[in-house]
This record gives sequence, structure tokens and C-alpha cells, in this order.
Amino acid sequence: MAYKGIPNERRSRSSMPIFVIVALCCAFYILGAWQRSGFGKGDSIALEVTKQADCSVLSNLQYETQEIRDARVTDDSDTDIKEFKPCDDQYIDYTPCQDQMRAMMFPRENMNYRERHCPTEEGKLRCLVPAPKGYVTPFPWPKSRDYVPFANAPYKSLTVEKAVQNWIQYEGNVFRFPGGGTQFPNGADAYIEDLASIIPLDNGLVRTALDTGCGVASWGAYLFKKNVIAMSFAPRDSHEAQVQFALERGVPAVIGVLGTIKLPYPSRAFDMAHCSRCLIPWASNNGMYMMEVDRVLRPGGYWVLSGPPINWINNYQAWQRPKEELEEEQRKIEETAERLCWEKKHERGEIAIWQKRTNCHGKDLEPAMCKSTNPDDVWYKKMEACITPYPETTHLEEVVGAWKPFPERLNAIPYRVSSGSIPGVSADSFQEDNKTWRKHVNFYKTENKIMSSGRYRNIMDMNAGLGSFAAALESPKLWVMNVMPTIAKRDTLGVIYERGLIGIYHDWCEAFSTYPRTYDLIHAHGVFSLYKDKCNMEDILLEMDRILRPEGAVIFRDELDVLLKVKRIVGGMRWNTKMVDHEDGPLITEKVLFAVKQYWVAGESSSTSAPQMG
Repeated sequence: MAYKGIPNERRSRSSMPIFVIVALCCAFYILGAWQRSGFGKGDSIALEVTKQADCSVLSNLQYETQEIRDARVTDDSDTDIKEFKPCDDQYIDYTPCQDQMRAMMFPRENMNYRERHCPTEEGKLRCLVPAPKGYVTPFPWPKSRDYVPFANAPYKSLTVEKAVQNWIQYEGNVFRFPGGGTQFPNGADAYIEDLASIIPLDNGLVRTALDTGCGVASWGAYLFKKNVIAMSFAPRDSHEAQVQFALERGVPAVIGVLGTIKLPYPSRAFDMAHCSRCLIPWASNNGMYMMEVDRVLRPGGYWVLSGPPINWINNYQAWQRPKEELEEEQRKIEETAERLCWEKKHERGEIAIWQKRTNCHGKDLEPAMCKSTNPDDVWYKKMEACITPYPETTHLEEVVGAWKPFPERLNAIPYRVSSGSIPGVSADSFQEDNKTWRKHVNFYKTENKIMSSGRYRNIMDMNAGLGSFAAALESPKLWVMNVMPTIAKRDTLGVIYERGLIGIYHDWCEAFSTYPRTYDLIHAHGVFSLYKDKCNMEDILLEMDRILRPEGAVIFRDELDVLLKVKRIVGGMRWNTKMVDHEDGPLITEKVLFAVKQYWVAGESSSTSAPQMG
């Protein structure tokens, strides 16, 4: 059936040059093979033509189909491209919703001032955040775990503040991360092995972890050796650039804090949660912060508390705190853990480990159960001192048993799907979604040849669905931040975590909780159709530009009319673009727009190429 408005004969004519090139490639390939076999005449001529007609050039042709050209003719806005100017150099590390000056306007109680406080429409910058002078392409993983170019995050304060704790060292033009931490001066590797003597970190049963108050995320960085992926968070505070360092190292992290608002993660998301001297007052507010960790911890999951007040009797003098205060703090933590049905599995030195029970029958459930019927409804919702109930089922072992070892769980049917918890998503549709995204990703790789090379370490999917884009990409070379828009028709972030992937809730009408230049590749499927009439398209694209590294890539997948508007806007943002048809052909109205952000730094008026680190 012909596409509306495109005559068959015109579409056939527009396809003819491609067919001719393909036919010539094949003919010359056969001719070349024949001459190399020794049977042909004119061998040297055939070989030369074969070399010149290299078929790999097809993937780089900057062609547009007749349909795309026709649509561009009707879109006269191409003639009026708005050029976006660079922001002032003072905004090199601008984080709109965690702005340090704005934070001072909010109460300090319960860390409210360190939470998200976004600018008003009038207060948005609407300019391009520049990279610092000397910015270079980061080291590839795993070298990036240990070394970060100084020019990319030129802040030395942590090298002084944490000098004796082995966090970070400044060496020439790079920072070196020895893998130490406040609670593991001998290195994260040794610390993790201590935990692995109690927690099953080697068999795939523990896959997703939450690191609260992560510092420079060395714990999460070294957990990759165990094939465990940690979602790390820390506030933007006096420990300058700690989350920025984490992301420069290639470790998942966001700016965040346990304050007054619920964490932006679904219930039963994590196999393990961790606090290594994170300075969170676990005993305050009637145990509210422990109850929030309990909400996001799956039945059977583990909580690790390392540092004060554990083993206070031997450490109160070194910590310079009254022993009575520390004793009371640990007593309250133990009481809250008991109410939450956490069983203490281990305490030695300054490390204590609890395991959340797989059922909680017959316990004294004070304070009361949370009244909310949806424990995943968390965006800007106030944190409460209440206990999140276990899933409603007559067979709780089904919930616990749903956690298969990774990587088996990546493509197994998640419990939220098999139980019918997600309207409109069945086991069959889940498997079909997997199949579709494998095909999409294979197509992306034909257009962007370096997707599998390790060049893109930090990847974001802005509208993650069931997480199948991330599943199709799964590799030790990369990780994907799966974002669940708060206005999405279906909330499937819990499914993503059940697959052994990580993600976060977010509203793209606001800035993301990260530093500039922290993602190498961004995938935007249907984002602009979803947010049509919800907020300004320019604002979303400017935010994408802020968080994308110089020479980072973006893949847009959306309707043609939407992508033409996107293409026009990014034309004024120093991005190069290429529009192509859907992999199933020009009759599909959904198209794909590939984009690359040009390299430029503060003080430059033109674009160049990014220097490379060795």
C-alpha cells in the first residue's frame, strides 16, 4: 500500500540510484572474486573497480528519501534557524536544579536545601553550557575507573580533604583514584571481598545496588568486577564535584540526598543498599530514612552500614563523639531494623549487615503501614515514617523467587509482568519488545559504527519503556541510565530493575540531576511526542546539550514532523545531524535522526576536534 501523498512512481525513481549502486557493488564483488580465482580476463581492471566501489560507503551517504525531502519543503521553518549562544564561563558546571546559590534560600532542616529546587521559566538560562578549556575525551573503561583528566573536572579540594583516606590524588595532568575510601583505606577491592563473605556477590543473585552518600563512587566502580551495578548518589555540597568525578570515571551516579522527598526509584528495586560513613542520620525522624531504604530494597535484599555508630565502644574517642550518644544511635537503628523485619547477619569491626526478611508475619508493625496504595508514586512526594507493605500475594515466595541470577534475569519474564501488575504488558508483548529493540539497536550500529567500540560508556535512555534498548546493548563496556518519564502512560521502572538494570524517575520539563558533560550517548525514543504541549522543546534539547559530552552522540526516534522540528532547533546548537528512514522502509512514518555534538570549549567561537587522552 502506498504511503499517503507519495506517488508510487516517484518513490520508485528516488530508490533507483540506491538499487543501481547495490547492483554494481555485487557485480564488481563477483567480478573481483572471479579475477582473484585466476579464471578471468582483465584482472587488474576488475580489481581496481572493486576497490573504488567499496560498498561500506553506503552507510555514510548523506541521502534523504523523497518523503523526507517533501516534508522539508513544507516545513519552511528551515529558513529561520535560531542560533543559541554559549553561556558565560561561570556556568561551566551549572546544575540548574541543584544550584548552590539558590539552595541557600531553602531550609537546612533535613537537608531540604540540598534537594531539587529548579529555576522558574523566567530563570532558565537557555544557552549552551561550555566545556572547560583543555577538555579532552575521557579514558576508555576500565582505565577511566582509575584516571580522570584534570581539565575535565579541575577541582583539587578533595585531594587535600581526603588525602589520608586514599580517595583521589593529583598527578600531573590527571587525577588518580587508588580505590580507597573513608571506611576502606586498603582499597575497595578488599572491602568488597569482606562483604562477599556474607553477601552472595559472586553468583548473580545480587545485581543492583544503591550507594547512599557515595563520595567519588569507588565502591560502585569496583563492584563492576562482580557484575554488580550500583546506583550511587551524593549531594552537591562542600565535597566539590564528587558525583562529577564518579561519572567522569564511568560509574553511574546522580546528584541526590536523603532529605524530605522520597528517592526517585521504585519499590523493591535494589538487591543491596550501602552506606559507608555516609553521614546520614539513620536514627533520626523515627527511622524515616531506614524506612525509605526498606521501600526500595527487595525482600531478601541486604543493607550494609559501615562506620559510626557501629562498634562505637571501641571507636568513640577516634570519632570524637560522646559514647552515650553513639550507643543511643545504634540502639535506635537496631530497633528500627527489627520493626522493618531486617535480620542482622553480621557485625565485625565497623561493618554491620542486615538482610530484609522475605516475609514479615507476626511482627510489631509500629509505626503504621504507609497509606499510599502505590509505593512507586514518588516524584516530589514527601517521605514518611511508615512501613511499605510487602506485595499483595498469597504466595510471597513467587516475588522472591522472581529474582533470577544475572544475566539470566535480563531476559526472563519479570514478576511485575507475569503477575499482571503492568496494564497492557503481557509475557508475549514483553518478549516482542525485546525482539523489536534488538532489531533497532542492530540498525543503529549500522549507522553509528562505533557504538560497540567502547567509545560510549555512559549511556542514557530518556524514555526507557521496558528497558529493552538497554538489554540489547548490555556489555561490560557500558551502562545505561534508564529514565522513566513521570508522565509516561505506564510506569515500568520496576520492570527495568527486575531485569537487573538501573534507572530513575524524571520529568523532562526540568533539568536532570547531573553535572554537564556526563553522558556519551543519549537515546530519545518518542520523547518529544510524549512531551508535546507539556513543555518547551527547546528547553529539553538544551538540557540534552548540557549533559552530553563534546562529540557525544544522540539518537532520536520519533515521527517525521517532530524530528524535522528537532533538526531545525539543534541546527543552532552546534550539532551535526543525519535523518534516515525507519529500518523497515520509507513507508513507516517513524524516522530516526542521528546527531553528534561538536567539540568546542569556553572562549571558542568555532568547533574543532576533541583532544584524546592516551
